Amino acid sequence: MKKILAIIFIITISFASNAQKHAHIDSEYILGKIPAYKEAQKKLNDISKKWQKEIEDKYNEIKTLYSAYQKESALMSNEMKLKKENEIIDKEKEAQKLQKKYFGQQGDMHKKRQELIKPIQDEIDNAVKQIAEEGNYAYIHDISSDQGIIYANKKFDISDDILKKMGY
Repeated sequence: MKKILAIIFIITISFASNAQKHAHIDSEYILGKIPAYKEAQKKLNDISKKWQKEIEDKYNEIKTLYSAYQKESALMSNEMKLKKENEIIDKEKEAQKLQKKYFGQQGDMHKKRQELIKPIQDEIDNAVKQIAEEGNYAYIHDISSDQGIIYANKKFDISDDILKKMGY
């Protein structure tokens, strides 16, 4: 009896899954085949290296100032020490501010990435949507990212049903 129920369950699931078409894409593979993406990545890498070098130069300047301060501090007055310490602190703040400006959460690198990569991603998203609608897919998953489902047909959205069931 358990075997018969298991077979009926499997058959039911098979029919249910056949009612909805699913597909997947590999966005990394797709992006790797798009010359504009490769060029954008190269530009981003070049900009990143340039900005990183600029920040490293600032920190090297700070190291040099600090080394000079350590060597000369014994010969300095308290007023001169304080002036040099404040100069070093100000340089550190400048370097940190520059690093945040370039590589912070909403920094220049993020903005540049949006400028260069987003149009390509939008183009992919539009193609996915068109294919999904033409092929009558219920869901399309991206197997190369944490996004999971990148397209879901709205006719399978049961959110309002859930709210109704809950009394909202």
